[in-house]
Amino acid sequence: MNGRYSNLFRFFFVCVDLLALYLVQLFFMGNLTHIPPGAGPKYLLLFLVSSMLWLMSAYFTALYIDQGKPGFEIFIKRTVRCLVVFFLSMLVFIFFYHYDFSRLFIVASFACFGVLLLLIRMVMVGVYWYAGKVNKTGKRVVILGYNDVARKLTQNIYSRSRNTMVEGYFENPALVDQLSPLPIIGDIDECVSYAVKNNINEIYSTISPEMNTSIYEMARTAERSLIRFKFVPDFRFYINRNTHIDYIDGMPVLSLRSEPLEDPTNSIKKRSFDIIFSLLVIVFVLSWLTPILAILIKLNSKGPVFFIQPRSGKDNRQFKCFKFRTLAVNKEANTQQVTRNDSRITTLGRFLRKTNLDELPQFINVLLGDMSVVGPRPHMLAHTETYSRLLEEFMVRHFIKPGVTGWAQVNGFRGEIRGQEQLRNRIGHDIWYMENWSLWLDLKICFLTVYTTIRGDKNAF
Repeated sequence: MNGRYSNLFRFFFVCVDLLALYLVQLFFMGNLTHIPPGAGPKYLLLFLVSSMLWLMSAYFTALYIDQGKPGFEIFIKRTVRCLVVFFLSMLVFIFFYHYDFSRLFIVASFACFGVLLLLIRMVMVGVYWYAGKVNKTGKRVVILGYNDVARKLTQNIYSRSRNTMVEGYFENPALVDQLSPLPIIGDIDECVSYAVKNNINEIYSTISPEMNTSIYEMARTAERSLIRFKFVPDFRFYINRNTHIDYIDGMPVLSLRSEPLEDPTNSIKKRSFDIIFSLLVIVFVLSWLTPILAILIKLNSKGPVFFIQPRSGKDNRQFKCFKFRTLAVNKEANTQQVTRNDSRITTLGRFLRKTNLDELPQFINVLLGDMSVVGPRPHMLAHTETYSRLLEEFMVRHFIKPGVTGWAQVNGFRGEIRGQEQLRNRIGHDIWYMENWSLWLDLKICFLTVYTTIRGDKNAF
């Protein structure tokens, strides 16, 4: 979606959503007679705060960003996420404001607003589906070249659009080495003349202009005839994997992967989440739990309360990682990983490791900026050196900050690494997280971490 229509999309849905919020609140204000007289200013403040919190929730969940016709499903999912963040934020405000708002008003307005928003989205999807169904004209396209990219492109076109018809391919017959499900209409040089005579709307070229310089002139001729000409480059010629394209002042730049946290806005979101979350843990949990555990650790075994170890951080920079000590003091602590039934684990340490309480001091690392709440788990320096030799993609995980918990951990890949396949799975999950980061994913991983801890994890020892 281009910038103009993208801005219209945002403005339209911001207005519709805020209007729905106001209408719901005004409706229940007028129909709940037990709201006491003189409470109007309090409820007016609630209206203003709810508007602000809705816009903030929409911002943090990217509700109105980068949407288009193919993204309606994503839009509905983001709406649900935004509603969850909004409702939680409103409950926090109501709790700290200490005013006895009508519980019926709160519950009824929340529920009705959520239902109304989802209905608006469903109507929007229905209108789009109906518009696509009644539009019988569609587009007619031809593909220049017959190769793996052309075949894949045809599959993708039919899977994404009901109203696009691929007429066939243009290729030198001598180069066609297998039967085509669609006709080979003619030679490459005949493509534009065929398109003009047969009312073709678009031409997709899977042939690189560097391989055939006449492609440039064909593109110009097609556009003079009001036929769109599009290039589909075959990046597999350069690297055999999925790729990501960025643009610097209109110049395409090919990257090996998408990294959402390279966006400064996303980076600010994640850092803000880290600061708030770590402060809550430090103030409300570590402040009273640390003295208790300190006494128990001292009574259970000789040695310091905290185990401070250099670990590999973002960009492979070293940092001092804090943990509650769970092992008896030993010389192999910085080189030998902990194994099941490890004799070095103390009695209390076994409990701390099972419940993940030993990791809580790492929220100090989060507040200091060395770690994040969610990210790849940091390894010992010796293991970073060893694993980087075993698996060439291992160092990719150091593009982002390590985390107190991570996607690999909530999917069962934690604890002792006993083989290269287990290491590969862990690194694969870490890289997937890096390429698919969102604030909602961080919240999901935090929830799954708590759930896994309560349920019990066989790999926690």
